[in-house]
Amino acid sequence: MSAALDFLSEPLVVSALGVVAVTTAYMMSQSAKGKQIPPVDLKKQSIELPGDERIHVSPLVKDGKYMEYKYEDVRTVYEGFMHGMKYDENADCMGQCTDTGVNWLSFKEVYEKAKRLGSGLIAKGLQPGKETLVGIYAQNRLEWGLIETGCLIYSLVSVPLYDTLGPDICTFIINQGEIETVVADTSKRILALLERAADTKTLQRVVAMLPAEVTQEVKDKAKETGVDIILITDLEEIGKENLKEPVPPKPDDLYTICYTSGTTGNPKGAMLSHGNMIASSVGVQVMSEQPSMKFKPGITLLSYLPLAHLYERLNEILVTMHGGRIAYYRGDVKLIMDDLANVKPMGFPSVPRLLNRVYDKVMQGVESSSWIKRKMFYYALKSKKADLEKGIIRNDTIWDKLVFSKIQERMGGQIEIMFSGAAPLSPETMTFLRCAVGCPVLEGYGQTESGVISTITLPGDHTAGHVGPPLPCNGIKLVDVPEMEYFAKDDKGEICFKGPNVFKGYWKDPEKTKEAVDEDGWLHSGDIGQWLPNGTLKIIDRRKHIFKLAQGEYLAPEKIENVYLQSTFIEQMWVHGDSLQSFAVGVVVPDREILEPWAKKQQIQGDFPALCKHKKVKEAILKDITEKGKKGGLKSFEQVKDIFIFEEPFSVDNGLMTPTFKIKRPALKKKFQKEIQDMYAAGAKNVI
Repeated sequence: MSAALDFLSEPLVVSALGVVAVTTAYMMSQSAKGKQIPPVDLKKQSIELPGDERIHVSPLVKDGKYMEYKYEDVRTVYEGFMHGMKYDENADCMGQCTDTGVNWLSFKEVYEKAKRLGSGLIAKGLQPGKETLVGIYAQNRLEWGLIETGCLIYSLVSVPLYDTLGPDICTFIINQGEIETVVADTSKRILALLERAADTKTLQRVVAMLPAEVTQEVKDKAKETGVDIILITDLEEIGKENLKEPVPPKPDDLYTICYTSGTTGNPKGAMLSHGNMIASSVGVQVMSEQPSMKFKPGITLLSYLPLAHLYERLNEILVTMHGGRIAYYRGDVKLIMDDLANVKPMGFPSVPRLLNRVYDKVMQGVESSSWIKRKMFYYALKSKKADLEKGIIRNDTIWDKLVFSKIQERMGGQIEIMFSGAAPLSPETMTFLRCAVGCPVLEGYGQTESGVISTITLPGDHTAGHVGPPLPCNGIKLVDVPEMEYFAKDDKGEICFKGPNVFKGYWKDPEKTKEAVDEDGWLHSGDIGQWLPNGTLKIIDRRKHIFKLAQGEYLAPEKIENVYLQSTFIEQMWVHGDSLQSFAVGVVVPDREILEPWAKKQQIQGDFPALCKHKKVKEAILKDITEKGKKGGLKSFEQVKDIFIFEEPFSVDNGLMTPTFKIKRPALKKKFQKEIQDMYAAGAKNVI
């Protein structure tokens, strides 16, 4: 990625006279072009309803009624697809990225194929409209979209099995959902299902998305277990011969069951209705659209975020609903930048982990360049920040041509809006992207149970450090958390959601549902929020995963980790505390592409594993994160007093992350038990 974004690699000779000329031309080019128009007053982005609960809602909520839909003919995800097809049934709808481009199918072709696939499932015994569950165990690809659409047509309920879920959890989900049919892509995933066939009470068949993946080993194992293997092409033929009339869903019908992975125990199956997803989609649409940027026919999305999560599926609902098209990436994260260049998307939903790496790699290139290139970059960035302060975002300034064009080209050159979700995005990265890409970058906040998203930052609000106001499809209130000294009267407390986007509960788990949703229907998030004077919400802490130090102080590790992750040295961070100790310690996974060049400049010798063990490296990283902590407002007792540097990234494969890329704290504590003991022994010397 660093090479792809090395926009400073080509020779750029600028004389002093040239700098003056460029600056003058830039100043003369300023205009109101690129001015963002917010949907509500930026000084009053939410309003507080009368009453003791202090509920905040969007000013777009009229007469106390939350928005449930935008178009009269779109109240289910199925109707959303049909609405999109009405624009032009022959327009591109879904396509698969290849080495040579994108193989597109039109709306009509997608609908006809999906209808045949859905009919094929029914011919195999699945009951339409009866909350019948269909498992999908695959990476993002065209066949995923076709099967999902087939489920929509016949009111079948799709249940994604995470691409990285282990066989035990897959077995649990299949058994809990009494799933008879799972659609899978690779022989590895098919074999994983077959290996546990004896433990799955209901699994009868596996539909293979890719004929080439049905190897002799797969055939032998299927015969041994008695599970049928059906090629997706054969399923389509079966459906063609037994074509059924559509069985459209109703708004309150189940759209999907999305299993939210926990750090311990079995996952919970969040039940999302069609109405939930349509409410979320309309909320995003009315809060993000601009006269110059609308969800419209032809808008293009690169599908690379996991379809097992609702974030990506919401993106696709919005695109297809408006006659747009979805290109599924090649399945290799290393090729995403090339896929972007080929697909040329107009919208780019992403996650902080990727966006922060883009920022880090660009800044690394800047710092290693000549002084004149650095000077030009920072001058360009300063000039575009000045635009931001005026509410202007544009990509046609002289600085875009001279400095930022390479970044924009590598992302396809046509991005009109970017979204970030799943975790906090640092203010530095947010501001950089708005300047460098020259488009609005909006940050959303929510959870699976709240229909993915419940707040979003607004076009025209170019401040950072908050997650915007509530969407018009839900209200938000803060409730007291006395043990952490957060009180609603001070505009601080646990964030709770209520509205038509809030889920129906957990599948076959009423006790867990009661824990999440109180008797008044408020979904409790576990996050601690603060209302800012302009009506936006700021995430300041986490109720879960808190620990108490020996002196009685409470610490929220996620809050501390998010501050430390602003250090360019760090790729991943885990903070740990113990009630028998008076301070916290941490495990750091350094960013190799940052650490190695830095160590070379410091004349520190050794390969990457050796650098991770080097005393000077540890001292430098500990010093940097401590400074970041001070700048981020961490109190002395919140700062870690010692760290261990781990060379291997936390991942699903090594058991240190969940499939949704959250760190598994119990697993980390177990793995680093000895290092924790050593750090407490060493860190005691550093306690202030």
